[in-house]
Amino acid sequence: MNRRRFLASSTLAPALAAGATPSYRNSKAEGAKPEYENPVFGLHKFSKTPITVQSIELLRVGKNYFVRATSTDGVVGIARTKTPIEEYVSILLKVAAPFFIGKDIRDLETLIDEIYIKNYKMAGQPFWAPVAYVEQALFDLFGKTVHKPLHDLMGGAVRKEIPVYLSGGIRETTAEQEVEVYRDGLAKTGAKAMKFKIAGRMSHNIDAMPNRTEKMVRLARKTYGAGVTIYVDANGCYTAPKAIEVGKFLEDMKCGFFEEPCPWEEFTETKRVADALRIPIAFGECDTSLWMFQWLIENRAIDIVQPDINYNGGFIRAARVARMAREAGMTIVPHNTQTGASAVNILHFAAATQNIGPYMEFPFRGKEETESWFTPKFPIKNGMIEIPSGDGLGVEIDPAYLAKAKKVEMA
Repeated sequence: MNRRRFLASSTLAPALAAGATPSYRNSKAEGAKPEYENPVFGLHKFSKTPITVQSIELLRVGKNYFVRATSTDGVVGIARTKTPIEEYVSILLKVAAPFFIGKDIRDLETLIDEIYIKNYKMAGQPFWAPVAYVEQALFDLFGKTVHKPLHDLMGGAVRKEIPVYLSGGIRETTAEQEVEVYRDGLAKTGAKAMKFKIAGRMSHNIDAMPNRTEKMVRLARKTYGAGVTIYVDANGCYTAPKAIEVGKFLEDMKCGFFEEPCPWEEFTETKRVADALRIPIAFGECDTSLWMFQWLIENRAIDIVQPDINYNGGFIRAARVARMAREAGMTIVPHNTQTGASAVNILHFAAATQNIGPYMEFPFRGKEETESWFTPKFPIKNGMIEIPSGDGLGVEIDPAYLAKAKKVEMA
């Protein structure tokens, strides 16, 4: 059975038969309003009065960076950034932060488009990640102003707990060592799914160690049994012919998805792989273009849509990708490399997104989050993480810890 027949016989068939296509393309092709006038959240309904941004600062405490946003009413929102961000500091301080000062946060869905239009030649991860960090602080500020958790601002929680798959694999270990790391992690967390890093990162068909991929996947299936879902991530290692060869082996091993088989910019090669295989192809962590996501979805080059909430520009843009996927009958499983106070973005997003996949990515290599400067913690219990319930992002930072912060200034 090839992939097209597999999809036709799957739960996606009704959407495919109906000719579902992404709303982003339709809104343009039909000459309708621009995308930013077709909101995914509709933030104005949460406040009758403007919530104006007075200041946005970048703070640093040791290795941790935070964006702190303050409104003219004195409410403070704060979000920990993904690290490392040193390369992005200039764009955050000179482009992203100044743009939002003086703006009404209720207009965030419009503002996200306006900052792109103003700086479109900078588009890419170094631009969108700083915008995402600012957007998250502004959402925290918004939620604290109207006394609602972020998932309520995103449409309301459709689940209270998030099933996770364990990730965080490395390629420096032997097959046996990596299988043991996850055996221990599955036992400690009760998770029912995990993901291996296979092959070599962008290495043109060269495995990290000779025969490591095949040995690791075979051993994992034997060790964990049929009740554990095994995902794999090639990080763009393969040419299309080699990826197809590996993919057929992964199908025999009953793996759950095959992530980024070809280099991330090679969309047509990825489609060649997807068309030849039954195993679902997951893809999108490096992409920052809504139009590229549209092409991937519309052309069925992928099966599982994987934007990174940070790299792709924040909650609003991720929700747009989710809407495209939903209208095409596809699931979205955001890429995530964060834990603790930085992981709340994926928890809120997964809580409020209807077409989320069966498991969300959560890094774990045998230990829990140990940093003590924030509450609550987000432990994995029975393979699940409870969603945050506090206002905004739902994370409280110890004032004594934050008092140590130094404001980051441009040199």
